[in-house]
Amino acid sequence: MTLLSCHSSLHMCVVSEKFPMADRILKRELFRRVYDKGRKIQARYFIAFVLPNQDERTRLGITATRKIGKSVERNRARRLVREVFRKNRWLVPRGVDIVINVKRPLVEARLNDLESDFIAFLEKVGNK
Repeated sequence: MTLLSCHSSLHMCVVSEKFPMADRILKRELFRRVYDKGRKIQARYFIAFVLPNQDERTRLGITATRKIGKSVERNRARRLVREVFRKNRWLVPRGVDIVINVKRPLVEARLNDLESDFIAFLEKVGNK
């Protein structure tokens, strides 16, 4: 859910960029369902699985296996993905579950590179 607050004196609207727990996929059974029934999309820095859900809410799950690197690198990769998702949430279609499997090159990537890759991924989601 995107919150919109407008200030009449400033004539500007601010979209909330929060990423609450309700918008995260945390349970194994939800991950499994998205893997089994979702559409797989390859990107440069990640592999994404996308599945429509019954809610109006878009949820995100992130996996970073030990193949990616040590915990510091895996945590950085997850933080980058969360940040890109949070900043570009308004581009993401509503009512989908997205699971992102991080690839090794993401460890070395800059935020700008990941963001452009994520936007290209969203365009693929919108086209099919």
